[in-house]
Amino acid sequence: MNAPKAPTGRQGILSLTIKDKNALYAAYMQFVKNGGLFIPTTKKYKLGDEVFMLLTLMEETERIPVAGKVIWITPIGAEGNRAAGIGVQFSDQDGGLARNKIETYLAGALKADRPTHTM
Repeated sequence: MNAPKAPTGRQGILSLTIKDKNALYAAYMQFVKNGGLFIPTTKKYKLGDEVFMLLTLMEETERIPVAGKVIWITPIGAEGNRAAGIGVQFSDQDGGLARNKIETYLAGALKADRPTHTM
């Protein structure tokens, strides 16, 4: 019996801290089912890679564990000086905890027409 192989492109646990509302707005992907976040990184990922992150929002001391998968890639040197990174769609395993916390912080700002890292 062979031991299962780790999926290719697996990068371990990502740690992400977002300390202000403008940065959260720019990173949040509200148009994605279950919500998602853009994570600036130069590491190589493939679409569909599963990732796990520990997310710290604003001044909270508690980290939110979030599982998800890569659904967006902005490569290094992207047009318009966009930051390189990945968009991670949240899984539904946490019952929407991460999405609900983010949308509470962004209440009122979600309908704004300001650009984000992805759109």
